[in-house]
Amino acid sequence: MKLTRILVAATAAAALSVPSTAIAAPAVDPGVTAAYAVYDRNTGHMKLSSNEHMKIRSASIVKILIALDYLEKRGPGATIPQADLDRLVPMLRSSDDNAASSLWVQEGWEKIIQRMIVLIGLEDTEPPANVGFWGYTAVSASDIVKIYRYIQERANPSFHNFIMTNLHYATKCATDGFDQSFGIPSAVPGYPGWKQGWSRFGDTPPRPCAQAQAKDPFIGAAKEGPVEPGIASASDIDLTSPAMHTSGVYSRWDRKIMVVLTLQPAGTTWDVAAERVTRLTGELYAAELGS
Repeated sequence: MKLTRILVAATAAAALSVPSTAIAAPAVDPGVTAAYAVYDRNTGHMKLSSNEHMKIRSASIVKILIALDYLEKRGPGATIPQADLDRLVPMLRSSDDNAASSLWVQEGWEKIIQRMIVLIGLEDTEPPANVGFWGYTAVSASDIVKIYRYIQERANPSFHNFIMTNLHYATKCATDGFDQSFGIPSAVPGYPGWKQGWSRFGDTPPRPCAQAQAKDPFIGAAKEGPVEPGIASASDIDLTSPAMHTSGVYSRWDRKIMVVLTLQPAGTTWDVAAERVTRLTGELYAAELGS
């Protein structure tokens, strides 16, 4: 998703182990780099995975960590000021970049990611070298599975309810006008909860995005900066290829977690990338279901 100026640093702690029993993997289009993971919380097994520890820039998936850190800092029972609520909700549902930038600065920039690495026990997540770009945070499919598992299995129930309810109410259209219904919301049936990420597809959507407004249970643009010469992440991750990611939960009681991270060849259009990610997501869903 369009990124925004801001930063992150590191530490370590209690890990959520993610056992792996992979089955046949779907094919990935030539020129596309894909990292994915499908985890079943009932069995405790990784049902499908490929390149699950590959470090890829997060784009807007990092917004889940911004929200979780906000809640963890204040603790259960804390009242969220309306001004913060008005940023947290669209950040999670509609991937609002201005909201994310504001919260990132307010809550301590890179310290957000430092705290989350320690709290969750993330192995591959790293801050961006340039403090101004929160979307350059390095993540992996494995670590994103751990983030969802932490929210569902270890976080305070009020934090779980706030984040997952908003992800289940994710909007078809992002705040910046892009249609974010690729991947999980298009390929996985039922009522999934999801968070998307994309980067370097320009500032203008290929077409207008229209959506119906869902009833809201909670409430009654910064742009991606240029890649600066000589600036790379701590892991020297790819900051220039178009990135499109889908992540989320599905099945009864959100028992399954799916993460699909992709880097597309230079010049890939939004529509082509969205079709590729949706097709790969659908193939993963079918393979996991038949396993």
